[in-house]
Amino acid sequence: MSTETRKLDRVVIRFAGDSGDGMQLTGDRFTSEAAAFGNDLATQPNFPAEIRAPQGTLPGVSSFQLHFADYDILTPGDRPDVLVAMNPAALKANVVDLPDGGILIVNTDEFSKRNLTKVGYDSNPLEDDSLEKFQVHKIAMATLTIGALEETGLGKKDAERAKNMFALGLLSWMYHRPTEGTERFLREKFAKKPDIAEANVLAFRAGWNYGETTEAFAVTYEVAPAKLNVGTYRQITGNTATAYGIVAAAQLSKLPVVLGTYPITPASDILHELSKHKNFDITTVQAEDEIAGIGIALGASYGGAIGVTSTSGPGIALKSETIGLGVMTELPLLVIDVQRGGPSTGLPTKTEQADLLQAMFGRNGESPVPVVAPQSPSDCFDAVVDATRIALKYRTPVLFLSDGAIANGSEPWMIPDVETLPDLTVEFATDPETFQPYSRDPETLARPWAVPGTPGLQHRIGGLEKQDVTGNISYDPENHDKMVRLRQAKVDGIEVPDVVVEDPSGEARVLVVGWGSSYGPIGAAARRVRKLGLPVAHAHLRHLNPFPKNLGDVLKSYDKVIVPEMNLGQLAMLLRAKYLVDVVSYTKVQGLPFKAEELQDVLADVIKGVSA
Repeated sequence: MSTETRKLDRVVIRFAGDSGDGMQLTGDRFTSEAAAFGNDLATQPNFPAEIRAPQGTLPGVSSFQLHFADYDILTPGDRPDVLVAMNPAALKANVVDLPDGGILIVNTDEFSKRNLTKVGYDSNPLEDDSLEKFQVHKIAMATLTIGALEETGLGKKDAERAKNMFALGLLSWMYHRPTEGTERFLREKFAKKPDIAEANVLAFRAGWNYGETTEAFAVTYEVAPAKLNVGTYRQITGNTATAYGIVAAAQLSKLPVVLGTYPITPASDILHELSKHKNFDITTVQAEDEIAGIGIALGASYGGAIGVTSTSGPGIALKSETIGLGVMTELPLLVIDVQRGGPSTGLPTKTEQADLLQAMFGRNGESPVPVVAPQSPSDCFDAVVDATRIALKYRTPVLFLSDGAIANGSEPWMIPDVETLPDLTVEFATDPETFQPYSRDPETLARPWAVPGTPGLQHRIGGLEKQDVTGNISYDPENHDKMVRLRQAKVDGIEVPDVVVEDPSGEARVLVVGWGSSYGPIGAAARRVRKLGLPVAHAHLRHLNPFPKNLGDVLKSYDKVIVPEMNLGQLAMLLRAKYLVDVVSYTKVQGLPFKAEELQDVLADVIKGVSA
């Protein structure tokens, strides 16, 4: 039987299985091949919070979703076109997202009565008619993998572990993905265990050959490369882009970096990546706790380095006193918060953007801090360079608000021309004749940065209020009022670009405003709404404190303003308070990103209401 090849402009694939089935590796490899092929792409890993949930249970399901296309895309996709389910738990947890007519590939070897009972199936869904609305392909992946590896001499258990590579090989065949890169990767990854490397390669080839030789698949699919801007690209996650941005900032400022941190999901990969780059004068310290981590970072800033600390929401709570100390001492400090579901321990591996008010106000006293938020994985590079610029130029801690969806998601990143990056060079105080610890630059209101040990520049700083200019400890009421207002004016005066509005028709009466990882779903929803003939404008905020200077005028120029957020309306509250605009707040706190289709419905309803 000949196989038909259909051309598609986009596909969404989700691999799902037990947390020990290697779904993240499988998805990552398919992503790498899509990137090498030249597709635009976006990914969404989803994994359990538990280190190892009971095998075959719903809490132990791990999945990886990939959206790849021949055009510029903004999200990992709302629903999968193809679901690969390695066991009953993976099927039950994910099949609700598969649209009618979607392709469902199932590993039948795991559908035992015991595994079905574990997740509450009364009957085998592969044998009743509950899946009849899907294109179901039942494949004994474990059995076929073990058979393909029989000649290697591996035990049955070890051989079965390679079934994820069988699935990858099959999907690579279905979508005409190149294979050389994956085989090379496997041999490099398992270089110290060549027998395991060869087993994975054989399993990968077996999956490919199964698709090639079986008559179960009448159709394969092609997705052409995307027409992206000319440049050199690589696939990158948000955490990796953040780490690279910090390395770049170090080079642009000619300063060393000291990362003082404590491992916490989903921020730990920033520590892992930065620890690989000691050759760029990067020092990483894994401290005993969150408080020690930021103490190391602030101490490094006092010593003339770029102090950086990384964490998630619970860690920000612990670091708040030291952030306040950074405000009082007016030292540059980069505080990275990769937000996750809260409060407390909350949802460690799920995304949320509910730390905005904590970033704005989560310290005692009047302690203003600039807040910068990237909009996508690749944007983390530019955004963290910008955050470092602010910290160095204005001598202040800066909160960098990433989140789990951005941190773990990936997309193509065009490697920038170094010549286009900003100059972050810093001038330290050196003249004993003119030095005063709290004298200020008239333009930025930043105080001088004096490196300890500079002859004649002995001074003291600390958590007690300082006298204006001299830096002596002061309890004078008028001085305290003046210093509080100066610190606020410094942050209010930070130069940030005007907000840019995307309104192709110029006729929109409704503006949708977002921040952080809502950029992709909002942008995709706006595209869909415009295709329906409904004009809508879209603005996205990178700078949340201070806001862009033109933001008030932009908001007031539209009849309605909608703000979708993965919290209970934190940005909406700030916009209402500052600009007295009646913002329509649309919120979601499910540990999952917005879907473009749900935002499309929200936007369409508001636009139709305004037009009525």
